Amino acid sequence: MSSQSENNQRKPGFLPIETNWFDRLFISVVIWVALSLFWMRFIEPIGPSVWVAAAISAVLGAYIVWKG
Repeated sequence: MSSQSENNQRKPGFLPIETNWFDRLFISVVIWVALSLFWMRFIEPIGPSVWVAAAISAVLGAYIVWKG
């Protein structure tokens, strides 16, 4: 039978800080908001919809939560 400390070992990710899944989720949401605001100000007047930014943020957020 394994101990509780062995089950909670954190694997290193690409983020430069020690995080759990909730920290990575919070970072993903902050990136989503920042990218959406940037997109609405600078990119959307050119043509592409903000839904493109939402799709990019979803993919990036999933990667951060999974691998970060």
